Amino acid sequence: MVLMSSSTDEIELPRPLPGFETINHYWDKQRQMPAAKILPGEYYVTTHDELITTVLGSCVSACIRDRVFGIGGMNHFMLPQLGGVNNDDEIIGAATRYGNYAMEHMINDLLKHGAKRQNLELKLTGGGCIIKGMTNIGKRNIEFVMQYIETEGLLTVVKDLGGDLPRKVVYLPRTGQLLVKKLRNMHNRTILTREENYRENLIKQPVTGEIDLF
Repeated sequence: MVLMSSSTDEIELPRPLPGFETINHYWDKQRQMPAAKILPGEYYVTTHDELITTVLGSCVSACIRDRVFGIGGMNHFMLPQLGGVNNDDEIIGAATRYGNYAMEHMINDLLKHGAKRQNLELKLTGGGCIIKGMTNIGKRNIEFVMQYIETEGLLTVVKDLGGDLPRKVVYLPRTGQLLVKKLRNMHNRTILTREENYRENLIKQPVTGEIDLF
């Protein structure tokens, strides 16, 4: 994959791992390095020295890497809001399946590409209360991910969760650096619209099936 830089030189971006070809890749001019931008419902894993970025509202991102080998990834997920389901156990079960899907697919890809489970470290961010009338979405996402890492016994070194502002997130898996910028002035509804559409799609297309960690 090749992009033109601001000069006459061509910049060759690293080839993404299999399965991640559709993720938006570009050259970050500010940091002078390759970048991958993920949207709600996506995740990205890399063995290269590149950054991963996203913008979070109510969603949560888990940034996970092997701190020895520098293999890492980021996800961007929200638990489904299951309208019309009256059974609390069914609601909890479906939400847990989706959260497990979001976390375990990424962890399995990390392990498949050389990461070791005992070397994994997590940095968590997101879960803001930004959707009017849906004040519990971010809180539920946070509660899920905290319970998940406790159950799985994973090492968490940074948590920046909650609040009422969206976040722009930049993660560098090679070094483990996590940059979070709180967006105090929202000039349009892009973040809200993306998350509202994502939430509606979760209701229409719930995740099913179980995933086992390697």
